[in-house]
Amino acid sequence: MVLFRHGHPHHLLPHQIPWRAHAAALQALDVRALLLTSSVGVLDRSVPLYVPHLAADLLMPDNRLPDGSMCTMWPEPTAGQGHLVVDQGLFNAPLGDWLTAALGLPRRRLRFAYVPGPRTKTAAENALLQSLGIEVNSMSIGPEVVLANELEIPTIALLTGHKASASGGPGAAAISRSLDDARTANLAAVLRFLNGAPDVAFGNLLYRFDPA
Repeated sequence: MVLFRHGHPHHLLPHQIPWRAHAAALQALDVRALLLTSSVGVLDRSVPLYVPHLAADLLMPDNRLPDGSMCTMWPEPTAGQGHLVVDQGLFNAPLGDWLTAALGLPRRRLRFAYVPGPRTKTAAENALLQSLGIEVNSMSIGPEVVLANELEIPTIALLTGHKASASGGPGAAAISRSLDDARTANLAAVLRFLNGAPDVAFGNLLYRFDPA
């Protein structure tokens, strides 16, 4: 199945997306593996535009959704809740290895920062992210990969650069064209994933004090 996080056509701003509801729907449908895609801003000039790369790691230090609440499936005490222990990273390595081999993706994987939006970043914010070694960023991926991991769904993220984040604004028409080009670059990966993603083990741990 394919889920359009912003609706189709695009009508939800990032802070209007029902992140928990989307994750709960995937669980209800017994989704066993998840591929997230995002058109991202590029902070490292050595990352080429319109070339899909897998995410290596996530910077999201506040672990909050855009409404300010904690990014968790359990905002209130809930049976089955627990601590997500990130033993092997939020992005599932075996699943990423399979997609890399299946499509000949670049072996380089990117350090990604989640920025909640809906505005873009200031020059000072871009400079801070660059100083931390962040290569790309967007207003999605972060909440989704955290929530999916809480539900023990192996997840990977495909990041396709569509603009240089640290440069001046390209204008609305140029942004629209660049987003279209980035989506086209993702299409082959999405189709391959839908038609052959393997069963892989969930690599992290959900630690529950009360197993009930």
